[in-house]
Order: sequence, then C-alpha cells, then structure tokens
Amino acid sequence: MRHRIDHRKLNVTSKHRLAMLRNLTVSLFEHGRITTTVPKAKEARRFAERVITIAKRAAAAGDKPEIKLRYTRQLTSQLNNRLAAEKVVTEIAPKYLTRPGGYTRILKAGYRLGDRGAKAIFELV
Repeated sequence: MRHRIDHRKLNVTSKHRLAMLRNLTVSLFEHGRITTTVPKAKEARRFAERVITIAKRAAAAGDKPEIKLRYTRQLTSQLNNRLAAEKVVTEIAPKYLTRPGGYTRILKAGYRLGDRGAKAIFELV
C-alpha cells in the first residue's frame, strides 16, 4: 500500500528526478506540447502547475515591480532557466488569471516501439 507516499520515484535518484522534471517543464513552456511517458507526465504536471500558479501571482502583481521580481526570481530558481521564467510570467500566466487550476492536459498516445512504454502527450490547456 502506498499510504502517505508523496511522489513517483521513476527509478532515478532524487537529483536526476528534479533535473528531469525541470527539463520537462521548461520544454513544455517553450513548445506548448511535448511527448513523454505517462508516469513522467503525471509527475511533471504537479511541478508545472505549481510553477504556473507562482507565475500567476507575478502576473497579478500589476504595477508592483518588487512583487513581480520576487516571484520571477522564485520561478528562476525552480526552473534554472531565466528565459523560461520570463516567458511564463509574460505570456503564459496572463492566459490563466481567471482559471482556478488545471493548466495542463495529459493525453495517452499509445506505446513506444522499443519497450512498449506508455506514451503521453503533455500540453498546456
């Protein structure tokens, strides 16, 4: 039983997992849609939705540059990519200001040819 278990381990170390989730999220923000495995997409969804929520706070700051700067720096530290953080704040987050959640979508896309791993299309709504 998986009581009180927080996340999927994905058979990698914690540093590798965090780097992988960051890379998947940055790719999602750059391209709008990526193809990956289902478990990775489900874990990356948690990470990406938290990032978009922080970016919404920065976008809602409006004329308060110190608040926008604070949240942008927080995003930069989570994504390790300044350009992606700026793009999320300026382009992506304003689209979701009135939306309470559910910024991403996971569509199952069959199986990989090599190992029959379940593929998924992970995209922004």
